[in-house]
Order: sequence, then structure tokens, then C-alpha cells
Amino acid sequence: MSLNPRRTNRRLARRRMNPRRTNPRRTDPRRTDPRRTDPLGTNRRTVRRAAAALALTGLALAAAACGKSGSPPVKGPPPGALPVYQTAHGFRLPDSPTWKRARGRGHLVVGAKEDQPYLGEKDPASGRYSGFDVEIAKMMSASLGFDPKTVRFTTIASANRETALQNGQIDYYVGTYTVNALRKRQVGFAGPYYMAGQGLLVRTDEKDIHGPRDLDGRKVCSAAGSTPLQRLQADYPKAKAVAYDTYSICVDNLLTYQVDAVTTDDSILMGYAAKVPDELKLAGKPFSKEPYGIGVPRGDKALRLALDDAIEAHEKNGDWKKAYDATLGLSGVPAPKPPAVDRYPAS
Repeated sequence: MSLNPRRTNRRLARRRMNPRRTNPRRTDPRRTDPRRTDPLGTNRRTVRRAAAALALTGLALAAAACGKSGSPPVKGPPPGALPVYQTAHGFRLPDSPTWKRARGRGHLVVGAKEDQPYLGEKDPASGRYSGFDVEIAKMMSASLGFDPKTVRFTTIASANRETALQNGQIDYYVGTYTVNALRKRQVGFAGPYYMAGQGLLVRTDEKDIHGPRDLDGRKVCSAAGSTPLQRLQADYPKAKAVAYDTYSICVDNLLTYQVDAVTTDDSILMGYAAKVPDELKLAGKPFSKEPYGIGVPRGDKALRLALDDAIEAHEKNGDWKKAYDATLGLSGVPAPKPPAVDRYPAS
């Protein structure tokens, strides 16, 4: 039997784009349902969802064929539309070893996410990070005496946040980082600066999932090491939990019928749904409270309290709301009231 070289090349390109991806036609028989195909045998909805998945994962076919990742333009505000934060020149924090190291190198190193629309997203063409969490990180930089333009962001996966703070890889972390008692044993938290809630993202044609109690027997994806994944496994054990390093892979699998839902904080899901509203929607209401904090090294109380002061100051002067409106507010959800800062005692 002769092979079609063009078809073989396409298969190789798909495998290089995502070697972990399984064949959706083998995992979901619904994709071969004749009711989903037109008379010519073309599944138009599947084609649209494949295109949407390609955009959300930031992979271009041409680049994949070369073994390199590409991306469409990141959906978000241009740099000129963002607030400007006044640097606190002359600020000193001698009791913070983290601050002193940063002062010695001349800039802050901040951990962030790169695949969360309107929260923390990286443009692979320019390398620029954008989103609400990125703006929070810049506000903190200004208050600590560093020009926000000098912040060096680095992508840290959810499962590696504590390690990155403990080994000094980053000075602080801003990236949908839920404050909880278990994490406080490993790192410190300033804030919280935002209150989210765990939600569910499904395809727009999904009719049977309205909340977490409808997940029995369903494949539900979340990020490895995340609070939403832990809650899913503990509170809804009949759901079939699937974990990946990033939420963008989960969304890709949702669009291609490899999972039935994605669960994480509603703030993250709002961004994905806003990008492809014809294909994705939020199901039901949030079923938890997720206070977002700024992760710092556990023993650096001086830095933690300085960031607490900075959060409150930027909420009072209007920077917080301006940043929200220019980023997460683009999803169409009005700015909520910020949560109260928790100045918990050192333990």
C-alpha cells in the first residue's frame, strides 16, 4: 500500500505540535456521529473548534512544521492603554533579604502565568506579558522602588510555584495564586488582592453540565498542582480528573472533545470564554472562594507586609480598578470590590 506524503506530513506536524494529545476520534465516538456531519462528510463545527483550539494554544501550523511554536496576536490592551504607576524613589526595605538581592541586581524577578487571557498572558512574538496579574506585579514593583519597566517576568507552572520561591528563582509570584493554609506552611502571602471562585468551562452545545454535581463519569481537566484540581478530586471523586501543566492544554482538549469540562477559577475561565464565545461558555455558578495572593519567600515578613501596604495604597488611589478595567474587565465582567488584606501573624 502506498502512502500519501502530504497526509503523512500533516500527521507528523500534529504530533510535533502536541505529542501528548490523543486521537479524539478514538476517545470520543460522538465525533463520528453522522448527525454532526454535513452531506459532504465535513464536520464544520469540529473544524471551527480545531481552529479555536489552535488560536488558544498559540501554535501555528507552519511554525509547528519547523519544530517551533508560534502564536496569533495576544488579545488584550495595547501598552499605551495601561495605567502608569509612580515609582517610590528612595524606598528602602533593609529587613528584607529578597529586596536587598533585587536592589543589588537592579531589578525584580517575578513569576507569572503565560497562558491565561486577561490575567497573565505572554505574546511569543514580543515576549511581553500582559493581564491583570501582570499589572498587580508592576504596581508592587513601583511601590518597592523599582521602575515597573524593569521587571523581568518568568513563567512558572502551578506545580512549581513554591519551589521557585523557596530556592530564590523569583522574588515574588503573581499568577492566580490561591491563598490557603497548606501553602502558608511553605511560602508567605501578601494580600489577597482579588477574590475568585472555582467554576466550570464547557462547550456551548453542552446541555447536561450545570454544576459540579453533574460531573459524575465525566472527564474534567485542570492544572497539575492547582487548588481546583485538588478540590475536584476531594469533593467530586466520581469525576474523572485529568491534569496538565497548563490550562491552555485543557482548553485545547475541551475544544477537541477529549475532555468534557475544564475547571479552575472563574476569572481564568472568563478569559477563555471571551476569546471564543461561540464555542465555550461557563456552566453554573462559582462553587468556592479563591482569594488571590502574592507569593513571597516564607521567612520574608518585611517584604510581605510591604506588599500588603502597596496593595491597599493602589486600591485607594484607583490604580487597582484602572488595571482591572484595562485587562480582566475586557471580558465584560465589571470590577468587583477588592477583598480585605489579611495581615496574618508570622508563624
